[in-house]
Amino acid sequence: MTANAQTSTSRIARLRKLSVAGIATAGAAAAALTLAPSPAHAAEHTSVSVTAEKAAAADAPAKKAKKAKKGYADNLDGWINEALDIMKSKNIPGSYEGLKRNIMRESSGNPNAQNNWDVNAQNGTPSKGLLQVIQPTFDAYHVKGTKHDLTDPVANITAAANYAADRYGSIDNVDSAY
Repeated sequence: MTANAQTSTSRIARLRKLSVAGIATAGAAAAALTLAPSPAHAAEHTSVSVTAEKAAAADAPAKKAKKAKKGYADNLDGWINEALDIMKSKNIPGSYEGLKRNIMRESSGNPNAQNNWDVNAQNGTPSKGLLQVIQPTFDAYHVKGTKHDLTDPVANITAAANYAADRYGSIDNVDSAY
């Protein structure tokens, strides 16, 4: 091979290397540009992320409360079970059977029941709620952490059970009007 042919061959080889390197570099740059978001896309993504983060932070207390609170049915069974869990945490004795027996006798399970004829009603403080509690007794035996509402089913049950525990040892020991 002549010197010119060798020079020409080596030049071609170098050009091929440069071309391959150039194509590889160009391909890498194109890939990087394709994968990298545009400034507008990046700003949109950031605002969506920030909005999502703010929404998640705002929902965190609600999610925590839902986790912390068991799901109780909004009926007599659920009210009794929720009251029992609260009573257990406050060391107030009582059983499902004792609560239900007294509730059925006092109100037939109606949280809005009101006695307008007994001596309490005649004196201006009718018995109300599932366990027919009068307002002064409810106020004195209200269990912290429940609503301060005499006819709220769970608050009524826990206050009555707290009163019965103080007076009779347990709601389970009550077999007539108390």
